[in-house]
Amino acid sequence: MLPTPISGWRVSLLAALVMASVLLAPLAQAENPRYAGIVIDADSHEILYAENADAPRYPASLTKMMTLYMLFEAIEGRSMSLGQPLPVSRAAAAMPATKLYLKPGDSIPVETAIESLVVRSANDVAVVVAEALGGSERHFARMMTERARELGMRHTTFRNASGLPDDAQVTTARDMAVLARRLMLDFPQYYHYFSLQDFTWRGNTYRGHNRLLANYPGADGLKTGFIRASGFNVATSAVHDGRRMLSVVMGGFTAASRDEHMADLLNRGFARAALADGHGWLARTEIADERLMPLPGRTLPPAGQMLASLDSAAPAPAATVSARAPEPASTPAA
Repeated sequence: MLPTPISGWRVSLLAALVMASVLLAPLAQAENPRYAGIVIDADSHEILYAENADAPRYPASLTKMMTLYMLFEAIEGRSMSLGQPLPVSRAAAAMPATKLYLKPGDSIPVETAIESLVVRSANDVAVVVAEALGGSERHFARMMTERARELGMRHTTFRNASGLPDDAQVTTARDMAVLARRLMLDFPQYYHYFSLQDFTWRGNTYRGHNRLLANYPGADGLKTGFIRASGFNVATSAVHDGRRMLSVVMGGFTAASRDEHMADLLNRGFARAALADGHGWLARTEIADERLMPLPGRTLPPAGQMLASLDSAAPAPAATVSARAPEPASTPAA
């Protein structure tokens, strides 16, 4: 069962529980070479936690957030409309699962494409969108990379629209947080799609696998992702008492452990932000386990440091892991 959300505490109880959370935080993430995480107060942009936030990671299906960003731009620019049918090519239909099993010559409305990318994480639909916007998936990936750099995602390179394995397709937890935040800021009228847990098309109902939307109160979006090389990834936003948190976790061993860790990070983020509002001495307490501080890759900023201030011009570190073939999301990564 996921940890319950934090709200309405007395100051003394809040302080005690936060200190316990800090002291008893699990060491498991430090032993996971694919792990990266970041927690941001979405309103102030203050970074409350960051571990390996700038280390290269494979985005897996978090890639589809960028595909959707590009599609939302096209809709707002009136080169696309929600009801417009998108043609399905032979290349799109040949994509491996997860997919809608579209056939060459089929078409799918733009709005259904949005729903299927969010809920089903459909790889065939990702290629349909890529070809509609870029002519080919390869050209669309270059468009995605260029737009990502303009958004401040300086350590991200896209090679496809779906997130399927490619050694050169890399990102960071910080860049994925930047993208998630820009989706909320730039396209609030479409953000509700990221809260969908199912959709219906041609008489079939498709259900998603973002369990946080159902199991973590206040969670209202965004996206999960998995390939063997990346582990289990998720970008999540949640609101408690009018305050919004945004968090990215990458490299989970299983979907369940990833979700539990995400819920824990969100809980501790809300706790730290609440303490900061009280201007108490505990507001200076980091929410990560201080025993892990000497580990390489840890970048815990001081309270008050902003997401935008950490988008440095330093070159992206080279990826040191290799992509392997995808496996079903129900099978834990080795």
